[in-house]
Amino acid sequence: MTKIGIMGGTFNPIHYGHLFMAEHAYEQMGLDKVLFMPSNNPPHKNNSLIISNEHRSHMVELAIEGNSHFELSTMELDRKGTTYTADTLRILKEEHPNTEYYFIIGADSFFDIHKWREPENIFKLCTLLVFERNLVDKNKMEKQYRYLSSLYPHIKLEFLSMPAILISSENIRQRIKDNLTIKYYVPDKVLAYVGEHMLYTNVEKE
Repeated sequence: MTKIGIMGGTFNPIHYGHLFMAEHAYEQMGLDKVLFMPSNNPPHKNNSLIISNEHRSHMVELAIEGNSHFELSTMELDRKGTTYTADTLRILKEEHPNTEYYFIIGADSFFDIHKWREPENIFKLCTLLVFERNLVDKNKMEKQYRYLSSLYPHIKLEFLSMPAILISSENIRQRIKDNLTIKYYVPDKVLAYVGEHMLYTNVEKE
């Protein structure tokens, strides 16, 4: 079966931490490709801080350019209203029943995923790939896995590892606001795009 990873998020903006996670998931799980899937109107984010779909998807394109096993998917951006992971996975499995999906998340999402919409269906439709992000205690991760397993015995999960990269989109936005450089936080083409369109400043160019 084809093995496809899904790297979801607002990508507001995409940065090297996202790319490291996707590449390590690809290597460690032997995936055929990783879909970078920007979310539209996510239920757990402050939408007033999220820039346009066009800017976010274009930055993803620039960031993954040249990597043959990375691909942009706009399926969530193309849907109206709030997008939910359970709905996305359901659509993908209906369209591609012979594909195995692997949903890539960090520790922060791992501790909240049981609060997402229809977690039981998320766990039925994919395997979770969880990275030990931001130096989270491994015992806490395993305790959370036991808790989820008690609620959802069918859960499929793999813990993956990568070098600790303490970069976040929030941190990048704050640096821009403070007039500090984000060089080495994001790929050069994303850096140039952010500057050209004055993103995350008080005035943005369309």
